[in-house]
Amino acid sequence: MKRLTIRARLTLIYGGLFLLAGMVLLAVTYVLVDQRMPQPFGVSLRDLPKTAPTTPSGQNVDNLRALLQEVQDEAKRNALESLLTQGGIALIVVSTVAIAFGWLLAGRALQPLLQITGTARRIAGADTAGRGLHERIALTGPPDEVRELADTFDEMLERLDRSFDGQRRFVANASHELRTPLALNRALVELAITRPDASAETRRLGESLLAVNERHERLIDGLLTLADSENELTERTPVDLAEVCAHTTDQAGKQAPGVRVRRALAPAPTSGDPVLLERLTFNLVENALRHNLPADGWVEVRTGLVDGRPTLTVTNTGPVIPGYDVETMFQPFRRLSRERVVGARGFGLGLSIVRAVARAHGGTAEAQPRPDGGLIVTVTVPPA
Repeated sequence: MKRLTIRARLTLIYGGLFLLAGMVLLAVTYVLVDQRMPQPFGVSLRDLPKTAPTTPSGQNVDNLRALLQEVQDEAKRNALESLLTQGGIALIVVSTVAIAFGWLLAGRALQPLLQITGTARRIAGADTAGRGLHERIALTGPPDEVRELADTFDEMLERLDRSFDGQRRFVANASHELRTPLALNRALVELAITRPDASAETRRLGESLLAVNERHERLIDGLLTLADSENELTERTPVDLAEVCAHTTDQAGKQAPGVRVRRALAPAPTSGDPVLLERLTFNLVENALRHNLPADGWVEVRTGLVDGRPTLTVTNTGPVIPGYDVETMFQPFRRLSRERVVGARGFGLGLSIVRAVARAHGGTAEAQPRPDGGLIVTVTVPPA
């Protein structure tokens, strides 16, 4: 059974109390009128003789007393019935009006709470974490309990907003600062191994150092992309996901020539950042190729419109993935079984960048395991 809203409950409480007070007042009035009602015609039964002679005139007095008693009882009964009937009707009418006014007053009293709820719902429905934290309730009115609640909520939003902004700035600044020494290291190593008098051992060591340096550069690029994709897009250009996928699959397919790549690219026009969308599709295809079967593996890339929305789906073969581990792969620096990424297979930023880019474009990125092994990743973005 659906519970009544606070507004309905307040209205029922107001109306019920008013109706109860009216019924008590009507009952008290009935009792008072019953006790204090004067005798009709200004004549009291005490004014008549209590004993009458047995003369005809005495019989007339008895008849008059009985008639007066009957008329008096009838008048009193009619008056009390009229009081109850008309009073009850008036009470019902006034109670209805009071309930209507109670509904309006309850809605007006709860308006600040509705404003707080609307702001919280917009923030919770933001596409990217921290995207809607710039909003404030800014409630005006007397300094009562609701105003205090709204001000406390605004203060919490301010702190969260500063925290998210600080986190993004830290990642971006740290990534930019780390690029300079890595570029310098690469230049020094390349200079050392290209010297004519460099020994074979020096060249092998230099190549190993360049591989490590390249790995670190890819990590920095991933962090930069993740930090940039967490921000809201300010400029959008028309992009077709089919064209982006055709380009990125040609590039990524060279990394795993033993894995078959099947494409079914139907037009999927959208609008956004072409660089970020290219990185999204490249990460999906690269992950599908990297985490695949050593033999007889395949990757399928599909684009098109699903329910009017541009959709990109990448399916691959690979190891069997438990359903409860799928969401873990969208977390930065994590792969299956919630283990941090080690070795040369990757950094665990691929799917986290995919979801961040999708959310920055107002879309979604979801994944589900294949029963035979592998993964199905679906990215949906708004139409152009």
